[in-house]
Amino acid sequence: MTTTAVTPFAGRWVADREHSTFQAGVRHMGVGSFKTTFTDVVARLDAGDHGALRLDGRAQVTSIAIRTPAEFRAHVVDSDDFFAAATYPEIVFASSRLTLSDDGGADVDGELTIKGTTVPVSARGSHVAPVEDLYGGRRGALDLTATLDRRDFGITWQKQLPGGGDVVSWNVELTIHLELVEDRC
Repeated sequence: MTTTAVTPFAGRWVADREHSTFQAGVRHMGVGSFKTTFTDVVARLDAGDHGALRLDGRAQVTSIAIRTPAEFRAHVVDSDDFFAAATYPEIVFASSRLTLSDDGGADVDGELTIKGTTVPVSARGSHVAPVEDLYGGRRGALDLTATLDRRDFGITWQKQLPGGGDVVSWNVELTIHLELVEDRC
């Protein structure tokens, strides 16, 4: 089966902040999966000349959803071991290539900046072509996943479990769902 590139999005689209999610997950204590979301995220999809697509987004580090205990949240958000939010308040993504296929696939390459370090990343997933919504607007969606090594961004905190193994995995799985609304401004 052959797929072809499509460009169902035209113009500018913004993420509906209430219906979009940016989730990060790591293996924790060798047995579980710790997943959290960033709640303050903005993203924009622009269709340029000849249908070329560009995706850009930002997440505020302090919006990471860690409730308790306060010491854990402070360690992850504020310390140099993890995000150092006072110095590096945002996670930033800028695409260099976004391809949508007629079978609903989506492939994106770009640069992700975390903690002041920019690394090339690739994400794969799916898209839903725009449809008319209940309010006379248009909306579509992108669902993307990527796996990255947190050490590439200088996030190197680690402890060993008594029986061996890492407390927190080096690999982080990002899962992004963007419900995109056509920007008619």
